[in-house]
Amino acid sequence: MNVEKEKPKVLVADDDPAILRLMKAVLEREGFLVVTARDGRDAYKILQEEDSLQGAILDVIMPYIQGTELVRYMKTDDRLKNIPVIVMTAEQNPRLSAESINAGAVAFLPKPFTTVQLQEILRKFFVKSRSI
Repeated sequence: MNVEKEKPKVLVADDDPAILRLMKAVLEREGFLVVTARDGRDAYKILQEEDSLQGAILDVIMPYIQGTELVRYMKTDDRLKNIPVIVMTAEQNPRLSAESINAGAVAFLPKPFTTVQLQEILRKFFVKSRSI
């Protein structure tokens, strides 16, 4: 039995390498398989190619394609529209969180965040295992 196949796969996209490392470490400790993207273009490519994503955490402000645009794209694609998306940003503009939620994100995570805040949001919105 392949244990990796049983782990739910989550896309994490952020242009800050330190945030990517932190997110990957926390998600893996929580039982997720993590696919990372360093900008919106990489995230878009992964969204087009990956068939088994069960969640996405996207930075709002990224080079090439912003997180909110990726959420809008996901909600128009039958393959991706039911995947829960959490968006995050260090920007203090409340308009960004409203736009992201209106685009279809299930939650907004302000940066900086604690590991506990991230764990709570993961438990609330992402299913850790599939029952067969």
